[in-house]
Amino acid sequence: MDLHQLEKKYRNELLNNVIPFWLQKSQDTEFGGYFTCLDRQGNIFDTDKFIWLQGRQVWMFSMLYNKVEKRQEWLDCAIQGAEFLKKYGHDGNLNWYFSLDREGNPLVEPYNIFSYTFATMAFGQLSLATGNQEYADIAKRTFDIILSKRDNPKGKWNKVHAGTRSLKSFSLPMILCNLSLEIEHLLDEEFLKKTSDECLHEVLEVFYRPELGGIIVENVNADGSLSDTFDGRLINPGHGIESMWFIMDLGVRLNRPDLIDKAVKITLRMIDYGWDKEHGGIFYFMDRKGFPPQQLEWDQKLWWVHIETLISLIKGYQLTGSEECLALFEKIHDYTWKHFKDPEHPEWWGYLNRQGEVLLDLKGGKWKGCFHVPRGLYQVWKTLEKINIEKQETLLLNAI
Repeated sequence: MDLHQLEKKYRNELLNNVIPFWLQKSQDTEFGGYFTCLDRQGNIFDTDKFIWLQGRQVWMFSMLYNKVEKRQEWLDCAIQGAEFLKKYGHDGNLNWYFSLDREGNPLVEPYNIFSYTFATMAFGQLSLATGNQEYADIAKRTFDIILSKRDNPKGKWNKVHAGTRSLKSFSLPMILCNLSLEIEHLLDEEFLKKTSDECLHEVLEVFYRPELGGIIVENVNADGSLSDTFDGRLINPGHGIESMWFIMDLGVRLNRPDLIDKAVKITLRMIDYGWDKEHGGIFYFMDRKGFPPQQLEWDQKLWWVHIETLISLIKGYQLTGSEECLALFEKIHDYTWKHFKDPEHPEWWGYLNRQGEVLLDLKGGKWKGCFHVPRGLYQVWKTLEKINIEKQETLLLNAI
């Protein structure tokens, strides 16, 4: 693999294909915010607005403005989305709805904690871009609400009968590993360390199960024990793999090589566990005992799973020099670019069947927006850039 050519490939795909698609096709210039339900060509097929996708897009354009180039059109795109969210996205007390209609009227109550997490990311990153204190305050206050809801994220909208089967989910501690670094500029050092320590404990000592061969489970009993139920047996390989690059980033930030090494080991194990040896690609859901999963979409191949895997593998290679990471990166890069990239129109497909054929030719919907594809392209591009710079520096040192 020519890593210099790959670096250019990811950069070009991000800046000349994917980002222009969302910039041009998704902005609602009449009511504000973004359309995410876009067909293959980028035509709108539904106008409802989903808060976590709105927040993700604000974050994406703010991040690009902060870290790639000070393009005014990117900042304008982020600000108009944030202003829509600020005005309509919550109940007045920063309880963030799940969805709104086009005009901003609430459709679904604030049951979903990820509306909160991506609002936090959005306003945190935009506060860096603008210096706007109100945005910083929204991010910090929402983050405090998230922490207060950790034991019951859905609050009064929880459908589970209290006291019968109390399971805790991997999703929230996983995302808090990333979120705590995202809003580090709003947290004091001691609070950041405390929060990250708690998340690391949950991910690596509660949901990571050496006794199951080193895999990550999605749900455990409240006491941390395994549950022999549909939810307790559920494995989401993509979740486990994605969380590992969050852990690698924390390992770098905290100067903890042990965390990086463990994250690389778990990444490789989860890929081996989740890989479809018959058709290629990584399964969406699995049952740890091999029973039929309750999710009928269990054998689909999803965009975000493969893109997040690419991030974890290339970071693993950059941080540890693991040749196994590099070899797997090449294998999954080939699968991902062959199956998910639309050769005729911008942006990528999200949903394939088990055989790797396009199942839905949409470019965005209720769950897919301006996030995993561009964030993944950015992360892989920047990691390849680091690798190439490091190799160049090594060559120069050896030549002296």
